[in-house]
Formats: sequence, C-alpha cells, structure tokens
Amino acid sequence: MIRNAHELALKILNPSRSELEHGLELHVNSIVIDAYGFAPRCAPEGDRIREALEAGASEAEIQDMEEDMIMTRCVKDAAERAEFMTAWEAAGVTCILQNAGEEGQDIRRLIKRLAHFTYVTDLMHDFIQKAVTPDDIVATKKRNSHCLYFGANGVPLPQDWISAEEELRYVTIFQHLGIRMMHLTYNRRNMIGDGCAESANGGLSDFGRAVVGEMNRVGVIIDVAHSGWQTCLDAAKYSKRPVVASHTGCSSIHKHIRCKPDDVIQAIADTGGYIGICCIPSFLGGRGDISAMLDHVDHVVKNFGVEHVAIGTDVAYNSRNAEIEGRKIPKRSKIRSGWESLWPPDSLGVDKPEQTLSMAWTNWPMFTVGLVQRGYSDDEIQKIIGGNILRVARAVLA
Repeated sequence: MIRNAHELALKILNPSRSELEHGLELHVNSIVIDAYGFAPRCAPEGDRIREALEAGASEAEIQDMEEDMIMTRCVKDAAERAEFMTAWEAAGVTCILQNAGEEGQDIRRLIKRLAHFTYVTDLMHDFIQKAVTPDDIVATKKRNSHCLYFGANGVPLPQDWISAEEELRYVTIFQHLGIRMMHLTYNRRNMIGDGCAESANGGLSDFGRAVVGEMNRVGVIIDVAHSGWQTCLDAAKYSKRPVVASHTGCSSIHKHIRCKPDDVIQAIADTGGYIGICCIPSFLGGRGDISAMLDHVDHVVKNFGVEHVAIGTDVAYNSRNAEIEGRKIPKRSKIRSGWESLWPPDSLGVDKPEQTLSMAWTNWPMFTVGLVQRGYSDDEIQKIIGGNILRVARAVLA
C-alpha cells in the first residue's frame, strides 16, 4: 500500500533525480508537522463487533467500540503496532495536530478521543509522545521520535446556558488536559457561530466573541476550518492571537463549502495565522491529486506569503488488516447522518482511487519533493511543512 502510493505520486510529479534526492533529504532533516490529521488507524476486531451486534448493542455502543479499536489497538496487538509504526516511519512526520475530540460541543463526546490518544501516548511513549508545548515538538525531532499535539473538533461546553462565564469554564479544563486547538463550528450553526455548510452566513454570535476571547486567554488555537466565511472573518477580527484554518483549500481555485475565499485567507493571514491545505480531492477540484494540492499551496504563497500556508492532510493511513476485519462485521441498516455532519448534496463528491492514493498520508515525503520541484527554497519549504505551525503554536500558547 505504501509503495503503490509512493510510486503513483512519483509518476504524477515526475521529479528529476536531483529534485527527488534533495526533497527526500530535506524531509528527513526537517521538523514535519501535519496541521490537522490522524495517527495511523488500526483495524477493528471484527469478531468482537459482530458478537456485540448479535447481543443487541446500540449504534452508539458500536461506534464507541470501533473508535476505541481503531485508535488504540496499536498498543497491545503486535500486527497493528507494526502497521502503526511503519506508517509513521514512511511518512517521516514529526508531529500531527491530532483530531482528539469528536465533532461537537458536548463534553462527554469530546473527552473520548482525548482519552484514547492519551492512552496511546502513555503506553507507547518510547515511540510516540504527547506534546504539551511547541518546544516538545522540537525535542521530539531531536530524538528522532514522533508526537501528537492534541486538537478538538469543537469547544467543550456544558450547555446549561446559565451564564457565558459558566459555559466557558471547560475551555481551561481541556487545555489542562492537553488540547491546543479547537474548532469554533463543525459545518452546522451552533451557539458560537455559523458553520460552512449552513445556507446562512451569519458569522460569530455575541457568545462566539466571548469564546474567542477565552481561547486567546487560555492559549488554545482558534480553528475555523469548518466555519462559515463570515464566522472566519469575525474570528480574525476579534482574536488577539493568530487564527488558522487547519485543513481547507482556496475557493478561488475550486469553489466549495470547505474552501476559503481570498478575503478570508487575507483576514487569517493578517492575524499571523495560516491556511492548512488538505488532501481531499473533492475539495481541491481540477485533477484532485497531489499536483492539485500543491496548486493550492502555490496560491496562498503567491497571494498572501509563504508564512501563511501549511499542509493539514485530513487523511489517515488505514491498516491493511481493516478490510479483512471489516468482512467479519454484519451489514447494518442505513444509519442517519450525525447532527454535526451537515454535508449538502454532492459536496463530498466521489474521489477516484488514484486521486486519494497520490495524497496518501504516507506520501508526506513526496509533498516535500513536490515543493522542491516547484522552486521553493529550503527555508520556505521548512516553513510550509512545519515552521509556520510552530510559530503560531508558540504565539498562541504564550
């Protein structure tokens, strides 16, 4: 799987021998940070899930079982541990800003993934650690190791609505638990502001402004990747710290609800933040492959500066064993879409295998090769593949 993805990316990029060698060497010698991603995913235990379904387990229970297995089997299962470690080594990634909180605002939902990845970093600390500060990421590279910098796909709120201050008190709690980045919205409108999939474009609420202020105070990165355009503009206007869109694209290249128009990108850049370009073909348009992703990087650099772009893949390596285990799980009836996952018809598109494979998570070294091929200097490339993220992380945590 890793070799096939690597060869397809090489075929699309077609670098010279010197470009390839220089890119691979630069990648190895750089701090590489995924602006938004996922640690390699394990295969679920098909027999256990089948037994639970036969015993009458609810859909919520099955979802929790699958997430636990996918995120933590690398700790105890030798085969899954090997897959996990091999994928990290192939990618040459130092740190992932890890999605460690399920989409939404409910504290009970948000804490589950955080617990899973804390468990992994606690019990596999010889291979992967939890980064608490940006300096931890730098130290991880010096040890030639790997780390996760935790983020959450929502702001934790008790949702009692007694007072704004009472609602905000869990931002500090989750920051103490290691969360360093939070989505303001996830597609839908919430009490903070409008998401990117809403037909309205109402921006931040008054409460949303208070959320921005509290995240600034506590030291949590404001992520507007799934926010509506006016919400992005408002967040940039009211934040005193850099704002990011961790995994997105450029609307001027391909108009999509998950991409950002130039005025939004400019507003984010003006805060000192960055745009993380994702690896989702339907968001990128055009060929929808590794070259298309690099086109979006080029657009941000040429129009807003190299200091304001990163790569936030939004893709994961999946264990080779997943397909085998998946066949053991009985087919279930159609499941309704989750509340937060508001995706208008056709917005996700149908990605072709060759598109997704060319931007496989393990192809991170090919991203660096592609940047070399496009004429970026070593210093510029190191900003794009990690340096810009470190700068923002330091500015926000300070």
